[in-house]
Amino acid sequence: MLANVIQSPLRDGVQSWVGNRKTDTKDSKPDMIIETNKVGKIVVMKLIGRMDADTNKKFEEACAKCIEEGSFHLVVDTSELKYLNSAGLGSFLRNAKRLQEHGGVLLLSGLHGLVKEVFEMTRLISVFPVFDSVEAACQSIA
Repeated sequence: MLANVIQSPLRDGVQSWVGNRKTDTKDSKPDMIIETNKVGKIVVMKLIGRMDADTNKKFEEACAKCIEEGSFHLVVDTSELKYLNSAGLGSFLRNAKRLQEHGGVLLLSGLHGLVKEVFEMTRLISVFPVFDSVEAACQSIA
């Protein structure tokens, strides 16, 4: 709702949005960090921050790199992912399909809060194997 958003000008014509939207400036960086760790044949990928139309490209690139390197079993740790929108959901689906084409799998661990709600509301939670912990997800592959 526009009543909840206040526009305020910053230097050099850059604007910030206060309210329901995040603040952006020319120098802002994507709000998602990806940490990867290889455990045997499994790649554990921890997503930290927000996954949206801007940041999901980092996830796409990281998944493509895994596939190029011959790693087809991916555990995505979402325990520190704070936000997910439809672009992020699409990225999860595309990469799960790519991994399946190579005989692999994309597993989710640590779903919570808003991210879990998004998977539940879209009923995509039934599409992905979901585990409470990274360890449990890795054990299911071994």
